[in-house]
Amino acid sequence: MRPTSSHLSSRFALCCGLLLGLFWLAPARADVLLSARSISLPGLQLQAVTLRLGEDGVGALTVSLHADKADLPAMGWRRLPLDLAGSLRRNERLGWVLDGNLKLARAPGGALADAQVQVQVSPAANTLQIDVLQGQATLSGALPLDQPTHAQIRVTNLPAGWLQGLLGTVWSGRTTAGRLDAELALDLRDPGLRSSGQFNLREVGFDTPSGTLAGQGVSGNGRFSLDSGDGPTQIDLDAGLRGGELLLGPFYARLPDHSVQLSLHANAANGAVELSRLRFADADALQLSGALAFDAKGAPKALRLDRLHASFPAAYERYGRSWLDTMGLQDLTVAGDIDASLDWREDSLRSFAFKTDGFDVTDAAGRLAIDGLHGALDWSAKGDRPATTLGWRSLGFYRIENGAARSSWRSHDGMLSLQQPLAMPVLGGQLQIGQFDWSPAAAAGQRLATSLVLTGVDMKAFSQAMGWPAFPGTLAGAVPSLRWVDDRLELAGGLSAHVFDGFVDITRLSLQQPFGTSPVLSADIDLKQLDLGAITSVFDFGSITGRLDGSIQGLRLVDWSPVAFKASLLAGSGGRISQRAVNNLTSVGGGGIAAGLQGAMLKLFKTFGYQRIGLNCTLQGTVCKMSGLEPTDGGYTIVDGSGLPLLHVIGHQTEVDWPTLVKRLQDAVSGSGPEIH
Repeated sequence: MRPTSSHLSSRFALCCGLLLGLFWLAPARADVLLSARSISLPGLQLQAVTLRLGEDGVGALTVSLHADKADLPAMGWRRLPLDLAGSLRRNERLGWVLDGNLKLARAPGGALADAQVQVQVSPAANTLQIDVLQGQATLSGALPLDQPTHAQIRVTNLPAGWLQGLLGTVWSGRTTAGRLDAELALDLRDPGLRSSGQFNLREVGFDTPSGTLAGQGVSGNGRFSLDSGDGPTQIDLDAGLRGGELLLGPFYARLPDHSVQLSLHANAANGAVELSRLRFADADALQLSGALAFDAKGAPKALRLDRLHASFPAAYERYGRSWLDTMGLQDLTVAGDIDASLDWREDSLRSFAFKTDGFDVTDAAGRLAIDGLHGALDWSAKGDRPATTLGWRSLGFYRIENGAARSSWRSHDGMLSLQQPLAMPVLGGQLQIGQFDWSPAAAAGQRLATSLVLTGVDMKAFSQAMGWPAFPGTLAGAVPSLRWVDDRLELAGGLSAHVFDGFVDITRLSLQQPFGTSPVLSADIDLKQLDLGAITSVFDFGSITGRLDGSIQGLRLVDWSPVAFKASLLAGSGGRISQRAVNNLTSVGGGGIAAGLQGAMLKLFKTFGYQRIGLNCTLQGTVCKMSGLEPTDGGYTIVDGSGLPLLHVIGHQTEVDWPTLVKRLQDAVSGSGPEIH
């Protein structure tokens, strides 16, 4: 970033040297007007130039220089109007001193928009000295008269925005805030330049059109060198940075107050930047070394991490939180250390590896919990990698905790595979993974294939983990194929729960963006011969005896809230129903009691016989279309009574607002049932 200041002062020095040359060539009298169509020097061109010399009455000359267009390609400045007005005098050492005001219009960041300038020429010392002051910013430069392409420059409080023109010749980014100090040397060449020196940053900000390369409020100091010519611009940087935020593609840093070390070598051409050497060291959080490349728009093109060591929780708080938030993993509790490597190029993952002696992570939403992770994984898109083992004390997924296990892995031709079946205890039962093949490099299509067998899971423990009432029974199932296709997990086969003395079968189950901000679950559910007495006792709905069959087809949950399904529930073999259950069914259907049975009569009986109970709901958006056993005048039958007293419950609302229906169900179970989203 300092090279910019160097360009600024050196180019201005050339301009001043040119001006003084014109003074010496001009006649030594007042009211001299010189003009030129263009004046060219290496790296500088003035067009439509006029120079007016006059006398101030006290032995000095008044000077007025105007150029319609000033081009400084190295600074990225083109076609900028320039005006210089001041007085020229001899000093006691027979040198020249020019004091004046310089105005450069439309320069980035208002550079030299209204600057005070002093130029001193000392033929005896073979030196041209330039001092510029604008607001709080100062620039001082010195160069030998016989070698005007070399300069020593010092800047103080230089606005970072003044560097925008120079940065624009190297990359697509822009500076947004901050100031800097620098001391540097500059050598102009044809073409290009070479500069090196040291700098100090204060609250500097920058960004790119893609938003993938940016900084805000960054301070620090260090050394740099820059070399430009016919080929790519070469940049070397060794800096200590502190405070603020830094984004380099996927690498985001919330820098600590203490200094962290950044070292890089970059090649820049046509807006694209390649960091062929990148080293970053924050002693108590993160150390990495590798390479990083961006295209001309600032989007990441390649990332290679030869070594990464992360110590948690500091690494998460400073460098991982924002990145993981974008993946839906928010508010993590993390501890331990990880060593890793990574190779990603051209939107394709080429290799990764990591190892840890102990790593724990839990997210606040309960979707992921790993305790005591230890071991390693090693994968490559080509060839074979050594076998690795990975184990844990416990592994939780959506509040379902799996016990301790140890797994063996091997990478072959881009596939990371489980080498032998893996068994894990889960909620009193067991999860067996017979096959697990993962292709991390798959950009689309099938990325993962596995087969699972679940046996003997305690439904009471499962219900407690999910925050439901304590369902009795066991959960089991075989999943001959679980696939990760694009961003979706798909289960072939199904799961079967033996609950309430019947069965609940789940098929066509898929989970999209499982760790995203809005996961989407789809499934079909069949209910077979569930004991209604056991169900209604758990949910405190009121007593109903008999057996329940039904289905929930096309179930779709977004962020675990229903948005679509077609549910049909039928108790077709008869039984008994209590007063409270009658009232709750009536409330759900928005109906009433048929066949002339009055409320006073209803109170005389605790239970009623029924022949059939049926209720259907098709949810589309926020509206549930309701129906029952069969249509009746003005509604549909929910309960078809049997015996005396003969009871019929009729539903009258065929369309019910979904939140209203949920509220009715919650009221029906008096808040003691499962949480309904």
